[in-house]
Amino acid sequence: MASVINDPKGRKRLQFVAGDGSRRAIRLGKATMRQAEAVKVRIEQLVLASSGITGVVDDETANWLSGLDERMYDRLAAVGLVAERSSAKLGAFLDAYIAERRDVKPGTATIYGHVKGNLTDFFGDNKPLREITPGEADSWRLYLVGLGLAHNTIRRRCGVAKQFLRAAGKRRLVSSNAFEELKSAMQGNPERFYFITQAEAQKVLDACPDAQWRLLFALSRYGGLRCPSEHLGLTWGDINWDRGRITVRSPKTAHHVGHESRLVPLFPELLPYLREVFEEAEPGTEYVITRYRQANCNLRTQLQRIITKGGLKAWPKLFQNLRSTRETELTEHWPEHVVCAWLGNSRAVAREHYLQVTDEHFEQAARPAPTELENQEGVQNAAQQAHALSRTASHTVGEPAKYEQKRDSATQCDESIRLAGFEPATFGSVDRRSIQLSYRRPFLTDNSIIASRNCCQFFLTIKIPAVEFRI
Repeated sequence: MASVINDPKGRKRLQFVAGDGSRRAIRLGKATMRQAEAVKVRIEQLVLASSGITGVVDDETANWLSGLDERMYDRLAAVGLVAERSSAKLGAFLDAYIAERRDVKPGTATIYGHVKGNLTDFFGDNKPLREITPGEADSWRLYLVGLGLAHNTIRRRCGVAKQFLRAAGKRRLVSSNAFEELKSAMQGNPERFYFITQAEAQKVLDACPDAQWRLLFALSRYGGLRCPSEHLGLTWGDINWDRGRITVRSPKTAHHVGHESRLVPLFPELLPYLREVFEEAEPGTEYVITRYRQANCNLRTQLQRIITKGGLKAWPKLFQNLRSTRETELTEHWPEHVVCAWLGNSRAVAREHYLQVTDEHFEQAARPAPTELENQEGVQNAAQQAHALSRTASHTVGEPAKYEQKRDSATQCDESIRLAGFEPATFGSVDRRSIQLSYRRPFLTDNSIIASRNCCQFFLTIKIPAVEFRI
């Protein structure tokens, strides 16, 4: 298919028949026969691929191509064996890659644009991809540090740069990924945690300009939703008022099977703000949040102004710390797996990036532990209060009219009490002495009404042989 031709002064030339039947030649310059034969094998592979016989280039040939210098690669491109390397320039490649990624969400496309700007600002648009070295990649990371970006933001952008070069590698434009060794895994940063108390949240809510902004804030602080994607995707059809549940559709986790949406309780703290917007909504309105939906609407900047207006200082990670605060609160009262299901993250992510250690935890831990006697008294008091509340509730909710009639009749009780008391005499009381504390609900007899205003009495019965006293 291809042949090696000797030219004067030790030069070699490869001749082959292209896919269109024309005869082509590639000058190799000075080379040994062994070197020329090795190149011949690669040329034959490229001819098979370009003519459509195989359609693809094997991995060894692709690696060989990525290592060629510009001069030799251009000779292969001139005879139609490979495509022009114009797309291998950094700026042109990134533009083409981002444009073809129509499958990503708008937020992801925005991040791509940020990373492209960082790369082209540092390397330049005309930087050949294969000339970027791991050392230059390290310098680029330090450049990001110099921009004052947060630690996790730098890691995220390094991860996107890896993705770009990985795509270039699949297109056989580079033989290795210069950004591969840069750390890109997200890490929890407790220094940027901030717990927004309910008092602080109320100040922000009072400073919000309208009902929709109050709901935006409440959905983050009391609903734990991701802002803005989950807020803006919420429709009135997602609100189940009867069952007290909200269906939240999550674009961030939609690509994971079974995580396209989740159910969130209609928390009592969230309910008034949701009702306020519902009452203001026009008939037929689909989305809960109808304002602030423009692509150029910067909710973060507006929230900073609202926080300042409320007399507070803006905290780090404005919206994420609202979500983090809510997850920390809920975990105090509900099992961790339940809270993670409500907020749509895993336990590992919650522990690393959301759950906080608050000042209240330290205050509770520093309080003296109650003694055993105090614990017993607390349990008894709680039980008595619960018993009284349950009895009061049963009277109040059941039949109020009959309850009033019974209470009035109870005030007319006979003060006379039988000497034998409510309890039968203790067996063997002639030769025994006993003291009994009895607790009895009032009851009606044929001869007397025994009752009190609170419908219960305590009696102390002292029994002495042949004599009984009731106190």
